[in-house]
Amino acid sequence: MSNGFRLNVVRIVSVALVSMGCMQASYAGIVSTQAAIDAETRAATLSKLEAVLIQDAVGQQLQAFGVDADHVSQRLQGMTTAELVNLENRIGSEIAGGDALAVIGTVFLVLLILELVGVTDVFKSL
Repeated sequence: MSNGFRLNVVRIVSVALVSMGCMQASYAGIVSTQAAIDAETRAATLSKLEAVLIQDAVGQQLQAFGVDADHVSQRLQGMTTAELVNLENRIGSEIAGGDALAVIGTVFLVLLILELVGVTDVFKSL
């Protein structure tokens, strides 16, 4: 064997031996069950909300308000798990077109006020 080859092998082995003493620190820890559930809940809720926002009607309404879809996605990513769950619950509980009972009650209240003031005679003709 040539001296150049031996010298290169000695250098490589020397570097390998010196490097063995320099171990990298590992920052691993135990993941609690609650943290794993929270991560899974967050991922599921985020995917449901993004599916709702992808719909054509929602996207068109957001564009009508001047909101960019990418901006909405970034805002969703920045929300906490509790905020995401709250938003999902609110979207699921809202009635499309509003609450019909509130509209009927408002119309009745307006008619009652107009009747009491004397503007209309709606209830006398019934």
